[in-house]
Parts: sequence; structure tokens; C-alpha cells
Amino acid sequence: MKRENEDEYEAKLSTWKFGISGPVHLSYVDWRLPDHKRSGFASLVQGVYILERDRQKKRAGSKALAPPWWSFFHFQCIKVLVDPIDFSIFGAIFEYKPQTAYYHQGNPSRYIVVFRGTIIEPETRKRDVYLDMQLPLNGVTHDSRYQIAFQEIHDIVINIGPRNVSLVGHSLGASIALQAGKDLAKRGCHIESYLFNPPYTSPPIEKLNDHYLKGKVRVAKSFVTASLYHAIKGNKDNYMRQQHDDQFAWLCSWIPNLFVNPKDPVCCEYIGQFEHRERMKQLGLYKVDHIASKNSLMSVFGREGDPPHLIPSALLTKNMIFMEQSYKEAHSIEQWWQPHSYWHSKLYIYGE
Repeated sequence: MKRENEDEYEAKLSTWKFGISGPVHLSYVDWRLPDHKRSGFASLVQGVYILERDRQKKRAGSKALAPPWWSFFHFQCIKVLVDPIDFSIFGAIFEYKPQTAYYHQGNPSRYIVVFRGTIIEPETRKRDVYLDMQLPLNGVTHDSRYQIAFQEIHDIVINIGPRNVSLVGHSLGASIALQAGKDLAKRGCHIESYLFNPPYTSPPIEKLNDHYLKGKVRVAKSFVTASLYHAIKGNKDNYMRQQHDDQFAWLCSWIPNLFVNPKDPVCCEYIGQFEHRERMKQLGLYKVDHIASKNSLMSVFGREGDPPHLIPSALLTKNMIFMEQSYKEAHSIEQWWQPHSYWHSKLYIYGE
């Protein structure tokens, strides 16, 4: 039994070592290339996951496994973000410090704020799962983890400007980054964001097997939501309507990068959300969908903790690799640095 446990631990260690499981297909990094950028930011997320695992296993100095996940891409970890309840590392701030030879190959933002997702280990399970359960209840913004994250992001933006900052996250961490990006966008501050497997906190219609039924459900939902628009609109005074219109316009012009897997029930509904809008245009029902989408967003404006999945625009990238995948594989961060040609990206801009 002891030998089996040792073998299992060694197998886990190999998945955490950059030189074995990382994007070893990259011999150099050109930040102008989407594949390199996706691989780099996914690796930073993995670095944060392993930072917490290093902490749990008390690995430090030369024994730490996390640093190669960011040093290969010429980043330095300048600050870790610690949860005040379970003292776990849930995020980190990285500063880009390339060698002179790399300047001609394009640059990412100077500072990257990165958030990990859930770790099912005894030290983190209770706290992380609690926050996962808060997502559908829109309660994450009231939590100390989000408040710490937002304050760090806000301080960097105030000091050096939004163009020098990017947000990156996976799963639960993507929800934190997405909500922070939304909160800033509604104030007219747009931050580049890369969000891997962000949870969609409403039932995944996209998982219905009947294509005809799926379309009918989406169209019916749009009509019902649109029908509520005038009632909600009539209950707001002119000042509130103007304020919400301004926030909505600012939010529409913010375009986060979403990375989703159609086989992942956690995030696949983003695909349905944006593709449904395209179908409504083709059916000549764009006005209905426009009113429905605007009502869904504006009905929660003015309330704290609005659902992070309610976003009007995005650059959506799907992992369309043709192979059977388990839920764990479809939701993993590892898939996003894998070298293959089955990426499909499409830009969705609200109102166009």
C-alpha cells in the first residue's frame, strides 16, 4: 500500500513539473501569436495552482515546482494573494520582465493578475467548494476573497492604468476575474481578460441532446425575458434609466477572452448564449433578442453580486478537439496549452 501511494504521488509530481507536463512544444514565446498567448496565460494559472500545492507540501527554494511555470515566459511573481479564512494561495500578481532580445516579439501587459480554481484537497476543499456553491447565488462579491482580489486589481489600475494590466483565471478563478472585469467595465474601465472554463451559473441548455427542443427553449426564453422589459423599465425613473444605459454601453464595449469546451457542462452554455444570438438574427428576431439581453443585464444593475456570466460581448474560443473527453479533461487548465489545430475562435460584439 505504501508503494502504491508513493507511485501515485510521483505521478502527481510529474503533472506539476513544467519540463514534463508544460507546453514543452514551445521553444520560444511570441506574444503576438494567439497560441503562444493562450499557452502562456494557462501556464500562469497552473503556476498559481502549484504555488498552493507547494505551500501545502512545504516545498520551497529549489524544491518548489511552481516557478518554472512563469519564469519560462519571463514573468516574476511579485505578490501572492492569500485567503484570510483558510490561508490558501488563491491568486498571484506577476510582472513581465523580459530579456532585451524578446522585446521585438511583442509584449503582454506589464502586470498579470491570476486566479486559480478549486483544489479538492483537505486544506482547500471546504473553502473552495463553499465559494463554488456561492456562484449561482451571486454571493462571491460579498466574500473576502473577491474583495481582496478586486482591491489589488483596483490599486494596480489606479497606479499604472488599465492598459498595463490583464486578468487571468480558471474555473472559480475565472468567475472572480470576470466579475472584477465587469465591475470595472461598468465604470468605463476596460481590462484585457483571459478566462478559462468560466462557470455559467444558470442551467446548461446547451447540454440538451434534442437540437430542435434546445432552439425552442432558447427562443421562448428570449420572448419571456423581452416581455418583462417594459414592466421593469416603467418602474425606474429617468435618472436611473440613464445611469443604467451608460453602464450597459460601457459593458458592451468590453470584450473578454473566453476559453470554453463544448463537453464541459460548467462553461458550455456560453457557446449556446452567443450562438443563439446569431440564430435570432437569422430568424429576423434580433430586436426581441436585443431587448431580452439588455433586460437580463439591466435588471441586475444596481444590485451587488450580479451573475458574472451575464456579459454582452466576448471573443469566444472553443476547444473542438475530436476525441472522447472526461469531465475532468474537458474542464482542465492543461488542455489550453496543448498543441493541436482544433481551436475555433469567434468574436461576438453586442449590437453587431
